[in-house]
Amino acid sequence: MDGATVEVVRSYLVSAAEEMRATLIRTSFNPVIYEVHDFGMSMYDADLRLVAEATGLTFFLGANDFSLRKGVEYVGRDNLHPGDVVLLNYPYWNAAHASDATLFAPVFWPADGTLVGFLCVRAHWMDLGAKDPGYVLDSTDMHQEGLIFPGTKVVSRGEPVHEIHELIRFNSRMPAEVLGDLHAQIAALRTGERRLLEILEKFGRDTVAAAVQRMIDDGAARSRAALDALPQGSWTAVDWLDDDGIGTEPVRMQATVTIADGEFTVDFAGSSPATAGPINMPFGATEAICKVVLKSLTSPDQPSNEGTVAPLRVKAEPGTLFHAVYPQPTYTLWTGIVAVELILKALARGMPDRLPASSGGDVPGFMMVGTHPDTGQLFAVSNNDPVGWGAAPDHDGIGPANHLCQTQARNTPVEVLEAKTGMFFERVEMRVDSGGAGRFRGGVGLRRDIRFVTPGEFLSVIKKTRSRPWALDGGLEPDPNQVVVFPGTSREARVSTKRTRVQVGDRVTLLTAGGGGHGDPGGRDPEAVREDVAEGYVSPEAAREVYGVRDV
Repeated sequence: MDGATVEVVRSYLVSAAEEMRATLIRTSFNPVIYEVHDFGMSMYDADLRLVAEATGLTFFLGANDFSLRKGVEYVGRDNLHPGDVVLLNYPYWNAAHASDATLFAPVFWPADGTLVGFLCVRAHWMDLGAKDPGYVLDSTDMHQEGLIFPGTKVVSRGEPVHEIHELIRFNSRMPAEVLGDLHAQIAALRTGERRLLEILEKFGRDTVAAAVQRMIDDGAARSRAALDALPQGSWTAVDWLDDDGIGTEPVRMQATVTIADGEFTVDFAGSSPATAGPINMPFGATEAICKVVLKSLTSPDQPSNEGTVAPLRVKAEPGTLFHAVYPQPTYTLWTGIVAVELILKALARGMPDRLPASSGGDVPGFMMVGTHPDTGQLFAVSNNDPVGWGAAPDHDGIGPANHLCQTQARNTPVEVLEAKTGMFFERVEMRVDSGGAGRFRGGVGLRRDIRFVTPGEFLSVIKKTRSRPWALDGGLEPDPNQVVVFPGTSREARVSTKRTRVQVGDRVTLLTAGGGGHGDPGGRDPEAVREDVAEGYVSPEAAREVYGVRDV
C-alpha cells in the first residue's frame, strides 16, 4: 500500500466524520450542541478500531472507543442489523454521566450484508429525568441522575422504536429539545453511513482495509517513537478537589506517570476512594483524559486512530475516585478536567522545559434553570467560562480561552444566554493581574457580573476554588476561580459547586482563574511588562511591586 493512497483514504474518512459533525450542528435543538459543540463523533472498522473522528470535545472522543466496545458487547453482534441505532448512557459503560447520550450504528455492505464498520455520536442532552433539572450536583447514587439505557435500540432495521421514543418523551422535562437532539444524532449517523459506503465503493473494501491497517500501524509507531524521545522515568503529583458535592472536605487526587519501554502509564493509586457525591469517574472517562495528554505529547498534529493511543496503560482500582462502579454517582465529572492538569503536573517534574504551567486549574461552569416568561417553558442553558492558560518555558499563556482540555468547544454566546434564560450580563471583561506572574506570564482570566431578570436557579459547577493553579520554575500562582453570589449584600457568599435560588434583581459575580507563571518574574523583559500594562493585563502597581519595573 503506497503512502499516497493511504493519505487519500485517510482524508476521505476524516472528511466523512466532519460531514457528520456539520449535520449534527445544523439539526440539533440544544445550544450546548450547536453553539458550544459539546459532542464527539467517531468512525470505526468492523473490529471496533478507531479509523477517523471529527473535531469534538476530547473527553467525548476518547470515551467513544470504550463505550462502543461495551455497547456492542451488551447488544451482541448477531443482534445488530442494517438500519439499527443503539442508545447507551449507562455511566460505567458509557464512560460519562447519564446526560451524555451515545448513539452508535453498525454499517453493512448492501450487496452481501457484511458488517464493515461502526459509527458513534455522543452529545449532551439537557434533561433525561434526573432528580433535578439541569445539572445534578449532589446525587448519591446513579439512579438519581436520569433514565438509564444500557444499549437500547431507538431505531430497529430503519424504523423508529416508538415505545422507546415515548419513554424518553415522558421522562424528560424538555422533551422537544431532547427528542430533537436524538433525531439530530441519528441524522449524523445516517450521513456517516452514506459517506462510508461511498468511500468503500470508490476505493474498494480491500484497499480501504489495507489503508486503515497502515494508518493504525503508523499511528502506533509515531506515538512510540515520540515517547522514546521524551525523558524516561516516573513522576508523581498530588492535587485537590474542593469537595464531592455532599461533604465539605477536600478530595485527594494523585497520579504517577511513567514513560518507559515505549509505553505511557498513568497510575491513580493514592487517590481518594470513591466519594458519596457525584465526582467519581467511570473508568472509560479516566482512560479518555489520559488519551488527551498522551496525544498532545506524541502526535498533536496527526489525525487520531486506534494506533495513536496504543502505548497507553491506565491503572485505577475499582471503587476509587477514578474507577466508579455501580451504583456510585458520576454526574459532576469536573474531576477529569482537574485531573488533566494533575497528569501534566506530574510530567512537568520530569520535563519542565517542555510543558506549560497550570491553565486555570478547572473549567468554571454555570447554568440557569427556570421558566421562560415568553414561552412558559422550562429552560436549562449552560456555559463553560474561559480561563488563562499557563505560561510555557518560552512564551506567555493565552487568555481568556477555553480550558486546554476542551479543544474546539466554545462559550455560549451572551446573546444566546440572555435570549434563552433570565440572565442579563452587566459586565464581561478580562481581569487585570489575574495571570500568574513570571518571566513568562500566565494568561488572564475573565470577570462576569450577572443580574437576574426572572426568578430561577443559578448553578455554579467548579471544583477548584480553594487551591491555586500551579506555576513552574519560580513563577507565581494566580488566584483560583471564584463565584460570589449576592455580592454587596448581607447574603454575600463564596461558593464553588452549588445550586442557588435567585429572584429578580439578584446578582452573581464570576471570576475565572488565570494561568500559572513560568520563571522568576524579575527576569521578565521590562518592555513586555510595559506592553502588559498598556494592554490592561497587568496593573501599574503590579508592574512596580511584582516585576520591579518602575517606569510605567
